[in-house]
Amino acid sequence: MRRGQSFAEAVANEGLAAPLDAVDLTVERGEIHVIMGLSGSGKSTLVRCINGLIAPTDGRVMVAGACVSSATPAALRELRQRHMSMVFQSFALLPHLSVTANVEFGLMLRGDETKQRRRRAAEVLDMVGLADWGERRVDELSGGMKQRIGLARALATDPDILIMDEPFSALDPLIRRSLQDELLRLQKELQKTIVFVTHDFGEALRIGSRILIMKAGRPVQTGTAAELFCDPCDEYVRAFTAHADFMHVITAGTLCRVIPEAADPPAADGARQAPRVDEDATLAQVLCAAHGADRIAVRRDGAPPRVLGTSHVLRHIGALYAERQES
Repeated sequence: MRRGQSFAEAVANEGLAAPLDAVDLTVERGEIHVIMGLSGSGKSTLVRCINGLIAPTDGRVMVAGACVSSATPAALRELRQRHMSMVFQSFALLPHLSVTANVEFGLMLRGDETKQRRRRAAEVLDMVGLADWGERRVDELSGGMKQRIGLARALATDPDILIMDEPFSALDPLIRRSLQDELLRLQKELQKTIVFVTHDFGEALRIGSRILIMKAGRPVQTGTAAELFCDPCDEYVRAFTAHADFMHVITAGTLCRVIPEAADPPAADGARQAPRVDEDATLAQVLCAAHGADRIAVRRDGAPPRVLGTSHVLRHIGALYAERQES
């Protein structure tokens, strides 16, 4: 870039690529919103814009009505110390300190008293299953335990928002799955707003309320795992979802949307006699519940149960399988 030239001018005149372009993202309170894409797609840049580590050259980042992208340094410190925390792929722990001291670090930076810090550190270490490890040095621990400490440190300040940048990608598959389960357990209890970065669609569909797929700095499609799987907007999204296990992606609620009501069996006594599942039950759970029955009832919030014929469910599964085989 030439002196005095804006980034937008450099992109237009010199053929530079914008790391992010035309991103319009809304994250709802209490959801896990996954951002995924290949390396270089802009995932990490986007989350660093959200927490103010990178200032966008255009546009705004709003958090609870406040503009992060124009905040003063003091306001950014307040945001990071009290309202938003980050969990890194590389753990970013202080190896010469104890587990407790690492967990206390953010509390110390914002000036909490020692007794209060120790009490809070003990609470969050118990949350992540490391209650007896407070006096150990972190360089004595395994990768999975270090990431639990990173999560405990992020939770210690009781933030409203957690930013998690590929936190489990460096871990072995079994440890990774265990930490995904741990995150889901904690989320059920704490109901934080979480922005989670990954390049793994399997991980995204396990934990994400909604998923944003990015390519070359631009958003491609946002939706639930089932929406991305059943209705990909282009071949790029289709390629991401092609190898997903649709038995655990498609839900009973999805079936209610794609199977026409005209195909439903007669309503007489159907809802009372049929096995019942919730809207978020996976296709695998639906089939288990419907085993030996000719219909199944899907519970829906604020609406009567929808009764689906088992034959129509099986026909839809067959069509999905055939479509995936062709692609």
